[in-house]
Amino acid sequence: MILLTMTAIDKTIAKMRQNPLGWRIEDLQSVAKRYGVKWRHGGGSHCVFEAPSGASLPVPARRPIKPVYIKQFLLLLEG
Repeated sequence: MILLTMTAIDKTIAKMRQNPLGWRIEDLQSVAKRYGVKWRHGGGSHCVFEAPSGASLPVPARRPIKPVYIKQFLLLLEG
């Protein structure tokens, strides 16, 4: 019998899917790092996430991040 355990990042993604409210840009950055999605935040108002496929997503860095950006971020991870 093989037991599959969820990592902390997997749990975070599951929580994002269940409730896209109240996330911080640091949460997105840690998930992005695990999935090989690069990001840049040069001190401006947005953090830009870049997937290996070339797709990019600018996310406002202020808190809390709106749910629409969390949903788009999850789609970026999938594609």
